[in-house]
Amino acid sequence: MYEEKAFEIVIPENKEKERLDKFLTRHLGNVSRARLQKLIDAGQVMVDGRPAKSSHLVMPAEKIEFTIPRPQKVDIEPENIPLEILYEDPHLLVLNKKAGMVVHPAFSNYSGTLVHALLYHCGDLSSIGGRQRPGIVHRLDKDTSGVMVVAKDDITHQHLSRQFADKTTERKYWAIVWGKLKKKKGKIETYIARSPKDRKKMSVQTSGKWAITNYERLEVHKIHSLIELKLETGRTHQIRVHLSYLGHPVFGDMEYGGRNRQLGGLSNNDRRFASELLSTMQRQALHARELGFVHPIKNELLHFNTELPEDMKLLLEQIRSDGV
Repeated sequence: MYEEKAFEIVIPENKEKERLDKFLTRHLGNVSRARLQKLIDAGQVMVDGRPAKSSHLVMPAEKIEFTIPRPQKVDIEPENIPLEILYEDPHLLVLNKKAGMVVHPAFSNYSGTLVHALLYHCGDLSSIGGRQRPGIVHRLDKDTSGVMVVAKDDITHQHLSRQFADKTTERKYWAIVWGKLKKKKGKIETYIARSPKDRKKMSVQTSGKWAITNYERLEVHKIHSLIELKLETGRTHQIRVHLSYLGHPVFGDMEYGGRNRQLGGLSNNDRRFASELLSTMQRQALHARELGFVHPIKNELLHFNTELPEDMKLLLEQIRSDGV
């Protein structure tokens, strides 16, 4: 663990204007921008004796003062939960997350999470994510399966986070969706923000965070399609929101229109067939199939490819058996 550190930085006379958070991230090197932004938002970073915002443009001769507190000890009780580990070394771990597993503790999920399992398996994890999210660089929804990378130390976490932010990681998902996609390939570009009707959900809006999802049709069937998705951004529920917006929600997705809402307008036979499929697929048919990134310490390109889980394999077999 790092000890508490106090910093006093005087901006050089020849320094060009730069955002405070960016300047500190570059200047410190081994402290993440996210961690620094939290300190700034909490009013803990002073510029010439006054609390400053992340967007403050540093100027020559300004004095920046702040203290980075020692990370709080993670007090989550480790749990012996099996993990499907694809790769592991002293710095990071790559795993294939099962559907139904929550990534980190939160309201109504205080045990049985991926974090509980990781603490049992690894012991120490990076502290950048805080007490509730040690080691978590990126997330998958509870009912989305697939490949994830976890950081064991802060330096690794920082470098992985930067790759995700800079869009240099390679992430591909497979999804089974409702309907026949007309275009072989496409790109969905919208703003995504909290839904004004339901704060637990996200929605496409006229402002928010810009989100880009690329898709390619792999198979088309009578009332379903199998598609591959490549993310350029990583917003909350991005794929599920974008596919619902496109009119092809992920099959089985209860929150974004992927269940009974799609049965209307189908023929009796198709409605009966789709209802049978829904009864056996109790989650969204979405799987994080591939993940590629540069190892922060070894500087090697790592790439992982995972098979579809059994429930999605079975669903796809049933859909294929119904013909195109």
